[in-house]
Amino acid sequence: MKPNRTLGNPDAERGTEAEVVFAGRFTDHVAVVTGAGSGIGRATARRLGAEGAKVSCLDINAENAASVAAEITAAGGTAKGYACDITDEDAVMAVIADTASNFGRITVVANVAGIGGFSHTVDQSLEGFNRIMAVNVTGTFLISKASLPHLLDGGGVIVNVISTAGVMGQAYSAAYCASKGAVVQFTKALAVEYIDKGVRVNGVAPGGVDTPLAWNFHLPEGANPKQLDRLMTPMGFCSPAEVAGAICYLASDEASYASGSILSVDGALSA
Repeated sequence: MKPNRTLGNPDAERGTEAEVVFAGRFTDHVAVVTGAGSGIGRATARRLGAEGAKVSCLDINAENAASVAAEITAAGGTAKGYACDITDEDAVMAVIADTASNFGRITVVANVAGIGGFSHTVDQSLEGFNRIMAVNVTGTFLISKASLPHLLDGGGVIVNVISTAGVMGQAYSAAYCASKGAVVQFTKALAVEYIDKGVRVNGVAPGGVDTPLAWNFHLPEGANPKQLDRLMTPMGFCSPAEVAGAICYLASDEASYASGSILSVDGALSA
């Protein structure tokens, strides 16, 4: 089925478009997915659950986390939802410990949770800048740090969701670009550090994705919309399921030689 690539497509938010399942690919795996309550995180959690993984669904919104876990369970999978602020180290440590206690050793980590928005840099508040860095960078660090002891005890994979904003400039997005650029280098640093420890670390850099995060990017007053023309391709917006497919590929044994890679899923935007 050809995806409907218009922004605000409800089917894309449900994660149903372009959803292809490889049954059993993650049997005997335990996965942690942040931002699992909506968008790319939700599509990734659903896909991992459908392919056999036991999924720990983390989201700042308790209701959304529980909802996606219930979807996975209703479809015959195994999942548990957790309300978790990934910028809170104690909360992260508690959720990771509970996940391992309930499901066993963690083998897959998908750092999907992220926030952002447009702003003239001169108008960007320090509070807003720090919040974007905290969720996108500190949250990724804390989840990875807490999960690594489990991954190192037998092997595993971390996949970080970055953005084209982490590999190319984007107007009115200095804070978001800075945070995603940091995650690129964090990904590469971990990949090198654990190259001989059985842990692979990769990133996925989507372009425009039809998610609630994208809906919240509004041009600031006085912005020149032509500066954003370069952020769209004739392919339009992709669905969360298309990005989830890339995440699950990198997390699978099919990508056994990929580490330190940043996979662009952006309709040739960064080509």
